[in-house]
Amino acid sequence: MPELPEVETIVRGLKEPLEGKIFLSVEVLRADLLREEPADFVQELTGCRVQVVARRGKNIVMNLDRDAVLVVNLGMTGRLLVPGADSAHPGVRFSLSSGSELVYDDVRRFGVLERLSRKEWAERSRTLGPDPLEPGFTARHLEDALAGSRAPVRSWLLDQRKVAGVGNIYANEALHRAGVHPARLAGSIDREEALALHGSLRTVLRSAIHRKGTTLRDYRDSSGEPGSFSAELRVYGRVGLPCRRCGAGIERVVFGNRSAFFCPSCQPSPTAFA
Repeated sequence: MPELPEVETIVRGLKEPLEGKIFLSVEVLRADLLREEPADFVQELTGCRVQVVARRGKNIVMNLDRDAVLVVNLGMTGRLLVPGADSAHPGVRFSLSSGSELVYDDVRRFGVLERLSRKEWAERSRTLGPDPLEPGFTARHLEDALAGSRAPVRSWLLDQRKVAGVGNIYANEALHRAGVHPARLAGSIDREEALALHGSLRTVLRSAIHRKGTTLRDYRDSSGEPGSFSAELRVYGRVGLPCRRCGAGIERVVFGNRSAFFCPSCQPSPTAFA
């Protein structure tokens, strides 16, 4: 699933072709991508002007006029593509006043396009945690939020109510850089470790944005291009390969129905902290 860096990359690529443009027409090809009747979706969005394209967590948020907000969650394989990009599995087409077209493409159709009022979106947004790249997300904030939690720290980072936008790839990568085992209880993280984790999380997210995200299979940016951060992954998906820091073999463990990747040398076992 696209995470913060991938969604941020897409948002940056959509700003110029979308902001200030009007949806002249909307065509729904796959009704299961919507949370409302296609006819209502088409009627309410046709004629709307895109004011701002932004990101909240893993969501692409288009603020429109007429008290409307279009929220797009890409699911596993969703893409928002501008003209010239390959669209093999179109689900929704938007004809723009610029003469171009925006296409939501999704081969597995796990993504969702949802039309909300500004009040409804504000209420939804309040259920999400802070953005890890915002100035207000400080090391002290992270330390206080982790305190007392019995959840594994990797699982804690994936909880969008705790911190918005982090998924399995960047949680694993940040924990390795901080030297923290993914199965450590979040509440066992001390101040020094919280400081290291805060710094590594922001560093890895910014680096991934700079490289336009991580493409392992499906992800593409708004012009159809893959991201290149996969070349910088230290642990994610690298089972048996040497740690880029110490040379030990990367290992994998499954908990919370998700795989976690770690270096047994750089990230001490949680039993050492019991």
